[in-house]
This record gives sequence, structure tokens and C-alpha cells, in this order.
Amino acid sequence: MMQYRPGGFNLLPLVVKNLLIINGLFFLATISLGGAFQINLIKVLGLHLPGSPDFEPYQLVTHMFMHANFSHIFFNMFALWMFGMAIENLMGPRRFLSYYLITGFGAAFLHLGVSYIEMLSLRSELLAAGYTLSDLRQFVQTGSYTVLPGVSEQTLVSYLVKFFIPTVGASGAVFGILLAFGMFFPNNYIYLFFAIPVKAKYFVMAYGALELYFGIADRPGDNVAHFAHLGGMVFGYLLIRYWRNKGSIYY
Repeated sequence: MMQYRPGGFNLLPLVVKNLLIINGLFFLATISLGGAFQINLIKVLGLHLPGSPDFEPYQLVTHMFMHANFSHIFFNMFALWMFGMAIENLMGPRRFLSYYLITGFGAAFLHLGVSYIEMLSLRSELLAAGYTLSDLRQFVQTGSYTVLPGVSEQTLVSYLVKFFIPTVGASGAVFGILLAFGMFFPNNYIYLFFAIPVKAKYFVMAYGALELYFGIADRPGDNVAHFAHLGGMVFGYLLIRYWRNKGSIYY
């Protein structure tokens, strides 16, 4: 069994600590500004699909620090602390921060790519039903729409949702950290429900398979960005393989 005994182990290393603080401050700002001034920070800082009237390039960064509700931020931050402290102690703060941000960007790019393909499929369906590109652009700009006879309103709503519902959360980067834990500590045990021991490598593989299944299944009402989670894991895997080949995991 692989065991990890770092010489300078820190229960709350520098980057993890600051990421916890920054995410907490963003969450408090979201609640405070929303309640006091009706400013919707999730709309401003969440990641929108390019082509949306609300899209801004900076959202590729800011969406990683936004969370929809308390349970969302709690579980992400708990996982960041639980797995991130071991990975930061192993990699060092600079390498860990690079890893966190790159996997977060990778998660965003894969999510946007899949969302764009899904949007194109819906657009083709609507064009075939009699809408014009001008009609669809107007719907996106105004947020309102007209249902043609014989057209499913659900298809129109699904099309508009691609442009108006932002993606938020640190989950992509957190899944990258989970992948790293499974690669560096494959035989360490993770306790499901604090009781059932599962080796990290099996836990990570099973979790990744579930995310792929749920992403492909595209269940109605599922608002989880499964492909963002997978993007964090894929980019994390490629990044670790690259650094290992260079012999430069720690920095």
C-alpha cells in the first residue's frame, strides 16, 4: 500500500486556506448584495455560453468562486480541504495553484464545448420546424419567444436555457483534485458515509464513470454540470502525466 509521509505536512496549507477564504467571501457577497441591493452576482460572475448577452470572458475565472447555495459551497469546500491539503503538501503551493486553475479552466472548456454542441442540435431542430436564425437571435436577446404550431415549447425553453442559465462552482477544479488524489494515493482509503472503506483509485474510477453516465443520460431536471466534472478529471490526468514525464511534480 502506498503511504504518504510528507516532511512538512500542513493541515491547512497556504493555497487551500486562501481558496477557502476567497470562496467564502464570494458566497457572502452573493447573499449580501442580493439581499440588500438585488444585485445578482451569479448572473454577473457565473459562466454563460458565448453568444449569450450575459457572457463575459472574465467569467471563465470568476465562475469557479461562485456557488448556488450553502450545500453547494459546503461540499465543494469540504472536498477541497479533505483532498486538497494532501495534494498541495505533495505538489507545493505554486504547482498546486497552477493545477487547480488549469483543471478549473479545462472543466469550463469541456462544459462549454458540450453545451455548444447541444445548442447547435436544438437550433437545427428549431430551424427545421420553421424558425429563422433571425428569430432565434431575437429570442436570445430578449428572452421571450413565440411558439409555432407543431413545435414543442420544451425545445424552445431548452434552447434558451443554454444561453441564460450560468454555470457556477469550484466542482471542476475539485474533481481535478480528486483525480490527483486517486493517482498519487491509489491505495489510501476513502470512507463513504464515514463508514464504508473504498480505495481511492476505485472511488475515483467509479465516480468518473457515474459522471459520464449522468452526462450522457441528460436526465430532465438535472442541473449538474457533469461534463465540467469530467473536464476537471481529464485535464488533471493529462497535466499530472505531463509533469511526471518532466519529473517536476513539486514546485
